Amino acid sequence: MLLSSATPALAQEKQPPYWASIASGEAMTHTGPGRNYPNVWLYQRRDLPVRVVKKYETWRLIQDPDGEQGWMLVTMLSDRRTAMVKPGDTRPIRTGRSDDSKIHYLAQPGVVGRISKCKGDGWCRIEIGKKDGYIQTSDLWGVAANEVVD
Repeated sequence: MLLSSATPALAQEKQPPYWASIASGEAMTHTGPGRNYPNVWLYQRRDLPVRVVKKYETWRLIQDPDGEQGWMLVTMLSDRRTAMVKPGDTRPIRTGRSDDSKIHYLAQPGVVGRISKCKGDGWCRIEIGKKDGYIQTSDLWGVAANEVVD
């Protein structure tokens, strides 16, 4: 669901900070909240998780996984929950919500997946392509450690 004037009021009324994802294959950030401000960066990665840190009218100041910030039109953002596997080693995607669960597959750093079923227990269900399983929230950028996501 895109966050636009046609979306429910709840999406427009979220107060920063909150998580979102890039809704389009191409989305530009600017140095300020308007098209008249210089461009900062062109994102070409749909579903990339971002942190909304401030809002101004139809613009949102976002922070990307590298810590870079810029203003983006709200229509370029989605409230679809995604997360990125943090840099470092490959991370295990397990069949259940514990370290004792069987490893289903390994996810490479930088891979983005859709998350759900985060119960505040340090685990989330992640879908990467056609594969799914459970990953520790500490291995992800795009979800807080004890956050609940349905």
